[in-house]
Amino acid sequence: MRSTEPGAAVLLLNFGEPSVPDPGETTRFLERIFLANARLEPGDDAAAVRARSRDLARRRTPGLLKAYERIGGSPLDVQATAQGVALKRALAARGHPMRVGVGMQFTAPSIEEALTELRAAGADTLVALPVYPLCGPSTTVAALTEVDAALERMGWQPDVRRVTGWHRHPEYLRLRGAAIRRTAAASGWSLTDPAVRLVFSAHGTPIRYIDEGSRYVEYVEDWCATLARTLGLEAWTLGYQNHTNRGIEWAQPDIEAALGHLAGGSKVLVDAVSFMHEQSETLMELDVELAEHAHALGLEFRRVEVPHDDEAFAEVLADLTLGALGAEVPALPGRTSCLCRPGADLCFNGEPAG
Repeated sequence: MRSTEPGAAVLLLNFGEPSVPDPGETTRFLERIFLANARLEPGDDAAAVRARSRDLARRRTPGLLKAYERIGGSPLDVQATAQGVALKRALAARGHPMRVGVGMQFTAPSIEEALTELRAAGADTLVALPVYPLCGPSTTVAALTEVDAALERMGWQPDVRRVTGWHRHPEYLRLRGAAIRRTAAASGWSLTDPAVRLVFSAHGTPIRYIDEGSRYVEYVEDWCATLARTLGLEAWTLGYQNHTNRGIEWAQPDIEAALGHLAGGSKVLVDAVSFMHEQSETLMELDVELAEHAHALGLEFRRVEVPHDDEAFAEVLADLTLGALGAEVPALPGRTSCLCRPGADLCFNGEPAG
């Protein structure tokens, strides 16, 4: 790989979330999500699917809008943009200056809008990099699928390098462990104290996706066990942040039920393992709702801040970018053949390559 790649660019892929508590924007955001996951309910014709998605969005909007009002809107987009700036700086420092774009699945700038900007800037090689620590069907896989669909709509055929499963990057493991240790120390807690329990909170996933072959739950359990082991812990708790806005089965246990099994008087340190941004799922579902639930159970509650602005994370993203472009990056673990999205160029979660 040359020291400079004039035609190379990176597209960081994110979920997106409304940055202000606006009713119309919130409803449109939700409708896009429900429409993208429409196959979770029994099949209907296209018109019926859209009508159902609109109805689900209208019913969910008041609750989510209340959450956004409570937290002052989501900081996800601002943090994602800052990560793009940090990645660009890290790449330049390594002698690989290139353009970095940010595209959102469900808010602006959309993935297609971000691609349009990169095309206008002269990109001809594109690294599609989802900023989702744990590969899932509605996040990593769906985001990469939208990249392909947008490129087809645009009639653009750059050389695309796709990144999928990257949570096993050793530096990522280190920085998440460091964040947990910092929070425990700031609270005056010892992770080895029997009264302190590390609780991993993972974003929920529908059982249907697992039945269809998604390995998300496997990745979550693998990650939690590895991180706990790195911290020297044998005991830890895992729960899922499931949503009850549609009549489907979700991964178990719910995070509320997981806390219910802990003894009153325990100190719980919660780490949101599915996220690399703060958003409503952390600032509202955990910091407000789960904290209230914990206090009602007699548990002392702390939550580990997502290390979205850790300089080490920009280096992780740079490693992934350069690895996808074919550079030798000693920090990266062994590559595997992706099982979640065949054809991915960089994955550490699948079967041994070769």
